[in-house]
Amino acid sequence: MPSTNRPTVTAGRIAAAWRLVGVAVVLAALWLPAARADDDGGQDRARQAVASGQILPLGDVLTRVEKAYPGKVLEVELEGEQGRWIYEVKLLQADGRLIKLKLNAKTAQVLRTKP
Repeated sequence: MPSTNRPTVTAGRIAAAWRLVGVAVVLAALWLPAARADDDGGQDRARQAVASGQILPLGDVLTRVEKAYPGKVLEVELEGEQGRWIYEVKLLQADGRLIKLKLNAKTAQVLRTKP
């Protein structure tokens, strides 16, 4: 009978694997609320910026964008850049082209387009 050099699986190895899975689950559970809190902080800053008149509401900006660039909005980000707020809008046009726009968040003026 040929000899096999496969390691044997012991109860200790199985227990160690389950402990590792348990640690991974605990770490994931601790990380998720922190990630969610960061998202909420961004939304709070955006609400405050709208309330103080620093930026236009997203709905107003998207209405203007959709008139000039018909298509489906895929993603929107609000970022601070060079001392001003910028909306970054990614949209898919009817002809299948993907366009990325950078807009001044206070005026909705298009600052840059990338096809």
